Amino acid sequence: MTMVVPVVLAGGSGTRLWPLSRTQFPKQFLPLVGEHTMLQQTLLRLSALVTAPPMVICNEEHRFIAAEQLRALGGEMGSIILEPCGRNTAPALALASLLSDSEQDPLLLVLAADHVIGDADTFTHTVSAAIPLAKSGKLVTFGVVPDSAHTGYGYIRRGAALAPGFQVSEFVEKPNQDTAQQYVDSGEYLWNSGMFLFRASRYLAELRRHRPDIASACMQAVANTEHDLDFIRLDAKAFARCPSDSIDYAVMERTTDAVVVPLDAHWNDIGAWSALWDVAPKNEQGNAIRADTLLHDVQGCLIHSDERLVAAVGLDGLVVVDTPDVLLVADRSRTQEVKHLVEQLKGQNRHELECHRKVFRPWGCYDSIDNGQRYQVKHITVKPGAKLSVQMHHHRAEHWVVVSGTAKVTNGDETFLVTENESTFIPVGVVHALENPGKVPLELIEVQSGSYLGEDDIIRFEDNYGRV
Repeated sequence: MTMVVPVVLAGGSGTRLWPLSRTQFPKQFLPLVGEHTMLQQTLLRLSALVTAPPMVICNEEHRFIAAEQLRALGGEMGSIILEPCGRNTAPALALASLLSDSEQDPLLLVLAADHVIGDADTFTHTVSAAIPLAKSGKLVTFGVVPDSAHTGYGYIRRGAALAPGFQVSEFVEKPNQDTAQQYVDSGEYLWNSGMFLFRASRYLAELRRHRPDIASACMQAVANTEHDLDFIRLDAKAFARCPSDSIDYAVMERTTDAVVVPLDAHWNDIGAWSALWDVAPKNEQGNAIRADTLLHDVQGCLIHSDERLVAAVGLDGLVVVDTPDVLLVADRSRTQEVKHLVEQLKGQNRHELECHRKVFRPWGCYDSIDNGQRYQVKHITVKPGAKLSVQMHHHRAEHWVVVSGTAKVTNGDETFLVTENESTFIPVGVVHALENPGKVPLELIEVQSGSYLGEDDIIRFEDNYGRV
């Protein structure tokens, strides 16, 4: 039986869904539709297919988020390949092909971690039907049957029939509105979903033929891989020399073996807030609500808030997204223009682009609840059995007040327990560590004071998570 290995691309930044999606915690790791995150939903919809454990490809800075979310699903973890830098999809899939079992020569089912597929049964049936084509040596892409003249997607023109799909006649770029309408009216075009199915060896053969420079650089990058906890680390210098290109440009538009199989499974790539409104459940007024709300004469809106009550009167067709540090209000028909706000954030070097007020770490999380010129207050949560790195700060002192659980504290040469309603003080320049030895989460309030309070003022000496 041919092995099918899911390859999940989880390296995007999702900036068009800012302020919920941020550089350090992008949309694929958020529960935008349902209880599970988009990455988890991508893996869960594979349950009806017979597949090997997945390969997840993500950025170095997202490694612990990805590992935690895979672990929460149970079952076999699979492997997490860490890209030292982004080089687009053609190199990413070369890595997956090179790191797969060469003796098995599996079929790679390439999926994006940030897609929504409403009809999982049809998805399963379509993938299963495409397996014989991939086994025969074809490079299969899945083309979404369009339900509108969308200008935000590339299109694939069907060629001669090759059951259950068609030979690819051509790939076309994102069209203008009139051209998109012509494509849809003709019935010859499908949306380019960015999902693929092919043998690992066939992809490598075509990549070597059409982009030998990419193939060579990726071979060098995997020649000295290291296994670190749940992760596969590449040769960073070798991978940095790899050209950046998409699988479409590098291989699919050049090969004579490209086949497109139509997919009609309520697919959406959630590329903007308006797309999330499209797929979200709505009330009688057409509002998609994920918040505590008080509404009067509000219709056709998307309202999202995890903390505060949102009260609104007389709104029509708006997006309201409330986070602890940013409030976004936008016309639902213009949410693609959020990218202009993101560019302004980049230009101003504002932290709201990078991270939320609450930041997740492999040991737990912290919430920066207040700050001033020479102080910062954090609410820190440490998982049972977890330990922060043994560290030291040059510019700040820290006061820790335990509010729930028990802390095991190393403060210079001393190690002791701090329980609820007790506190301790960490002077500037003293080596220290924090650990939760208990069975329940440890919660404490940390008050930092000093001349510099940035996260980069940490000198690590020991770390359970490979960050030294």
